[in-house]
Amino acid sequence: MTKKQKLELTWVGKENRPRLEPRILLEDSEKSHHAVHRVRDDDAFDNRLIFGDNLLALKALEQEFTGKVKCVFIDPPYNTGSAFEHYDDGVEHSLWLSLMRDRLEIIRRLLAEDGSLWVTLDDNEAHYFRVLGDEIFGRSNFVADIAWQKKYAPGNNEKGISSDHDHILLWAKNRPSWAWNLLPRGEKQDAAYKNPDNDPRGVWKPSDLTRSEHRERDFYPIITPSGKPVLPAAGRSWSRPPEEIERLRADNRLWFGPRGDAKPSLKRFLTDVQEGIVARTIWLRDEVGDNEQAKKEAKQFNDREIFATPKPEKLLQRVMQIATNSGDLVLDSFAGSGTTGAVAHKMHRRWIMVELGEHCHTHIIPRLTKVIDGEDSGGITEAVGWQGGGGFRYFHLAPSLLQNDKWGREVISNAYNAAMLAEALCKLEGFTYAPSDTVYWQQGHSTERDFIYVTTQTLGVEQLQQLSEEVGPDRTLLVLCSAFRGNTDRWTNLTVKKIPNHIRSKCEWGHDDYSLNVENLPKAPPKSEPDRPRTGKASTQQELFAAKSGGGK
Repeated sequence: MTKKQKLELTWVGKENRPRLEPRILLEDSEKSHHAVHRVRDDDAFDNRLIFGDNLLALKALEQEFTGKVKCVFIDPPYNTGSAFEHYDDGVEHSLWLSLMRDRLEIIRRLLAEDGSLWVTLDDNEAHYFRVLGDEIFGRSNFVADIAWQKKYAPGNNEKGISSDHDHILLWAKNRPSWAWNLLPRGEKQDAAYKNPDNDPRGVWKPSDLTRSEHRERDFYPIITPSGKPVLPAAGRSWSRPPEEIERLRADNRLWFGPRGDAKPSLKRFLTDVQEGIVARTIWLRDEVGDNEQAKKEAKQFNDREIFATPKPEKLLQRVMQIATNSGDLVLDSFAGSGTTGAVAHKMHRRWIMVELGEHCHTHIIPRLTKVIDGEDSGGITEAVGWQGGGGFRYFHLAPSLLQNDKWGREVISNAYNAAMLAEALCKLEGFTYAPSDTVYWQQGHSTERDFIYVTTQTLGVEQLQQLSEEVGPDRTLLVLCSAFRGNTDRWTNLTVKKIPNHIRSKCEWGHDDYSLNVENLPKAPPKSEPDRPRTGKASTQQELFAAKSGGGK
């Protein structure tokens, strides 16, 4: 393979892509929750919990949050073929890859240039997902495959080898720009530092003074304080030239053992080392918890329905210690029981979570309510000194903007009022929704001089003329209306379009569920009509994989 060739993963249906509708988000203040008073000056109250399909939710977030998310952590269904109580994740392999690809592409756009993506998977899809992730993020931006010990006892019922770890795959958006942190030093790391020679510079630990290769110029005898000459082990050599060794000896930075006759080690003082430690690729359960610990944490807020494989708070704490700082924005689009949001909240990170399942209400809201009210004593609460505070806003996805009337025609959904319609069309056309309090036609803007006006009225010549005069020669206005009269070319500062005609071909309408199910996949374009807009009403791929699919949610 040449340097210019790119490794790509192929699968049936890869070419089929959904044409997503950029939905608006509707807030439900009764399900939102905030602390009764501010606990810290940096308490975050604008965290977001979104109920709905996570692919549509990611698309809904794209306009506002592109380039603003510091860390994305996702724990997607593992596609094991096993039916879980909350997820039936046995989706055929090719379909699973297509649906994950669609999510990754938006996630990459949401990430900040110094941000990172963390994905937990098991052996069923981790290796395929690695190639898929490299294709989207670039192989040079892959950072690590971390092995997390998810359980203590071996699975004696498993055939051959017990699966004791999951993968945590890590990509940076742009690895040279990735802003990562050292892990804080703990008692375990500091315990290795002693002071057997009572050095006034404090505690230290011995470090190897050889390198793992034989270099003739660095293979020479060093005379110990006892007068004994010592050489590196066979196949190795000293890591420094003779003059450097003597400088270190003079500075009392060499340790020859308690009797002064051992091969020298370099003394590394605790005061000289960096404040933290670099994370490694093996994360043991005694450091970051396991599934059983996570289940015990979950019982605090719902002791009736416990997830089969939840993630412990200490695991998410480590991710955020490495990938974020206080105030950074964290996203989890497979929220599950809400661990990501709970940990982010306790660590004073801002967060967005998306969850489609009903456990958004039975698990996540009760959990976050206890965290905010300072009533969650489990997880990392004590370790970080959490005392409550902050809040979150609850949103759900608006229905599709277009619906079919009784004659089968696509019309504006009757669920939309004037404000919702204006916001939805702003998002669809790439405008920022920002209605003016004083100028009725300034409902959104794309630049300082380009605006949008949405109305369900039929506009006549006089109304359009008045609009043109108010807009003036130095500004432009996109007018979306039900109908208009006259030749609009005469008003050079206006662009007038009919709705819904103008938007019918822009995306898939009425497709509410892109979850990991065969039947919820977007419809492939018919070969005989390649330019026909897709409606997403059914999946031709379902027929291809009906015999092999593990089922749907």
